Amino acid sequence: MKKMILVLGILFVSTTVFAGDDRHHNDGGHHKSDHGYSGHHNKGMISKKSAHSVKVTLDRLEAVLKKKGITVALRWNHSAKGKSVGIPLRPTELLMFGNPKLGTHMFTSNQTAGIDLPLKALAWEDEKGQVWLTYNDPAFIAHRHNITDRADILKKMTGALDKLSNAATKP
Repeated sequence: MKKMILVLGILFVSTTVFAGDDRHHNDGGHHKSDHGYSGHHNKGMISKKSAHSVKVTLDRLEAVLKKKGITVALRWNHSAKGKSVGIPLRPTELLMFGNPKLGTHMFTSNQTAGIDLPLKALAWEDEKGQVWLTYNDPAFIAHRHNITDRADILKKMTGALDKLSNAATKP
């Protein structure tokens, strides 16, 4: 009887833990979000399907960022770096960018937010050839750094990222 209770307890705990894991959705983790786009949410990241190649997706994102006066700090081609050391990788590029008018407010609440800011967007091609644009959800960054006094900034960041990423990924 004790063994049966122990087994049932373990099953209950493991079922509860895995049910809360975003990677285990019945639909593969893809769903219609509150923002109205079909994306993939996983551990504080938001991913959107892109209608373009990795390079074109980041070119489009970089162009709209610059048009909006947002600083682009770095563009890093992971696949090219891997190739240079003999490690093949599907197309994968990172863009680091920021707007001090928003991001600095996060630092005044908790300077450790600097590990996650400036923001980064990763364009990558999956094993099926689908290109995705992935970035950290500002709410996740705030939660990670226990920032509870910047709801207005988070709303602006979230809205801006949604619009900027849509501009990069849509046909």
